[in-house]
Amino acid sequence: MTLTRSDRILRGTAVLCLAAVGFALVSQYAFHLRPCAWCVLQRLILLAIAAVCGLASTGWGSILVQRIGALLAAALGVCGMLAAWYQYSVASHSFSCAQTFADKFMSGTGLDAALPWLFGIYASCMDARVSLLGIEYALWGLLLFVVCTGLALWVLLSRGPQHDRA
Repeated sequence: MTLTRSDRILRGTAVLCLAAVGFALVSQYAFHLRPCAWCVLQRLILLAIAAVCGLASTGWGSILVQRIGALLAAALGVCGMLAAWYQYSVASHSFSCAQTFADKFMSGTGLDAALPWLFGIYASCMDARVSLLGIEYALWGLLLFVVCTGLALWVLLSRGPQHDRA
């Protein structure tokens, strides 16, 4: 089976998203950085992008499937950008994330109770304001969502299948 460039980009995007969630979990459990509601909402969006990109690149050979997957991934990426920007510009300056969209959404899905090790909300947004290399985590998340959206748009707007040399 020959993978197209679009398949490889979609798979790479899925791996990037999974690595980011893995990094978030390492930060949480190894370095005791407790996540807020906006943090875990972004984890959910990253996992959704990974699932969509993974499924769209399964080798069904359909350009339509790739493009639909890329469109969904781009839309999810925009949602992630909005969440990260809101976390950085508004939520991280508030004493509480309670009753914000992220808090209501995560509680409403029940994921925080069903998978607390992954989606548990353990800090307020202000308490979760942490920097890595002098840049807040929310901005790193924003950059990641920009990259994922850009890669999805690249697949969406690319010409037909271009097979890589294996």
